[in-house]
Amino acid sequence: MSSGIDWQTDLRQRGYRLTPQRQLVLQAVDELEHATPDEVLTAVRRTAAGVNISTVYRTLDLLEELGLVTHAHLGHGAPTYHLASRDQHMHLVCRDCDAVIETDVALAAPFVESLRRAHGFETDMKHFAIFGRCASCTAKAERAQETAEENDA
Repeated sequence: MSSGIDWQTDLRQRGYRLTPQRQLVLQAVDELEHATPDEVLTAVRRTAAGVNISTVYRTLDLLEELGLVTHAHLGHGAPTYHLASRDQHMHLVCRDCDAVIETDVALAAPFVESLRRAHGFETDMKHFAIFGRCASCTAKAERAQETAEENDA
């Protein structure tokens, strides 16, 4: 994986080594894009069966502290992690199908500026998630509503 070289360099510059566990966790986060610690563990165990969940949590904490990964809360469960080097984005989370759609934070610029002006508040959009219904689920709900209305008529 080409990004492994960057990870190794980045970690070494900060006084850390790219251990096999760190590399496996970084690769899992990279491949899964938005992954909970349990999902990272499942991916890591495909290669290293002896890794446990506490190792994954400690590794994710260190990698986040070093700025290599970041997390967002996309629901009531565990946070999801993705590489910090990815473009900054917001998450749109469908409450019906649990789909996660990434969108450019620039779409929220007017809202962010309003918060800054009104409250002096600086937002951290990489942790931001908006919950609602995706286009597919909205269309499905509308079709169901139309069918229900036709049956009532």
